[in-house]
Amino acid sequence: MRALHVGRALQAFCRPTLVVVGADAVDRESILRTEAEFDVGRVIPVVPTPATGFRARARRAFDPEFINIHGLAARSVDEAWLLGFQGGFDLIWFFKLRTANLFSNARWIRSVVDIDDVPSRMEATLARTAPSLGGRCRARFRTLQLRQHERNLSRRFTVMSVCSEEDRVGLGSSGPVHVVPNGFPLPAVAPSPLPVSPPRIGFVGLYSYLPNHEGVRWFVDNCWPAIQREVPGVRLRLVGEGSDGTLKPNNSAIDGLGWVDDPSVEIASWSHMIVPLRVGAGTRVKIPDAFSRKCPVVSTTLGALGYDVADGRELRLADTPSAFSAACLALIHDPVGASAMAERAYQAFVSKWTWESIAPRVWETVEDCLRRSDA
Repeated sequence: MRALHVGRALQAFCRPTLVVVGADAVDRESILRTEAEFDVGRVIPVVPTPATGFRARARRAFDPEFINIHGLAARSVDEAWLLGFQGGFDLIWFFKLRTANLFSNARWIRSVVDIDDVPSRMEATLARTAPSLGGRCRARFRTLQLRQHERNLSRRFTVMSVCSEEDRVGLGSSGPVHVVPNGFPLPAVAPSPLPVSPPRIGFVGLYSYLPNHEGVRWFVDNCWPAIQREVPGVRLRLVGEGSDGTLKPNNSAIDGLGWVDDPSVEIASWSHMIVPLRVGAGTRVKIPDAFSRKCPVVSTTLGALGYDVADGRELRLADTPSAFSAACLALIHDPVGASAMAERAYQAFVSKWTWESIAPRVWETVEDCLRRSDA
């Protein structure tokens, strides 16, 4: 969604050409839909590049100049095409640092790298929450490794962008870093939620994604039993690819709905949405998604990080099982107060987190990149 709406913002003054990198396969329908809005320059696959031998493994672990830290890379013929292709354009915008790291070229002229998730911040959260000592130690080492890599970014790209002020500070770069927040589409008509009885609590997200799966598991193990005891018939509804598969919690009061093309009606029936994330980086699109639907939210502090929100004003914030459970129960027992909070969140969303309101941040980032390139 971020890549799509950044591309649409760029269309205000140019005709972007989209290069798809790292896709295993792209179906014809997706290509046709994309070609309706953008020029599609090329679909570039990636191939495994395992580190073999002590020297290669040591370089991948300790050399901040080493680019191929993911064990995957684009083919040399595709990289040569992209380097030649870049010469005909005023600017190249990389969506995700990982995308740029799939190429061996270290320095890109007239470039923006959009770091929607700062990699070291993701590993830092794993270092705090991994269940085993070995997992926490590996995450701490990976955090240090990635921070070394990130300090080198100002030499590789003209300009960087991140999702929040917290990520800008956390990146610690000496180069120019712009904040381009995440957002959500503005609904054509203001939503009118109709919560059902018995109440439903909902979650939205790709369920195979570690932060989502770990967060729901934490909620089910630590918060859900207390909510079930106090609210007979309450249900937890999981929306997102994989939520109806083998990872779904084994509980008769939990419904895994899988992928839902348009979840508007489903979300309108919820008492509130939960964002129980304890692992992750960047900002969660779940927050403006819920705000755009006037759906009350209970989130961890990390889940709402990067948004200018306050506990009790736009949403409820809680980080311990008892506080999270109490916040959920409070919204169920006080639907009038929950609705008023959701209305405040919707007004904040309209002013700050629609893609239309974010587009000027994209333009400022591009203009700064071009000015620095000319200089």
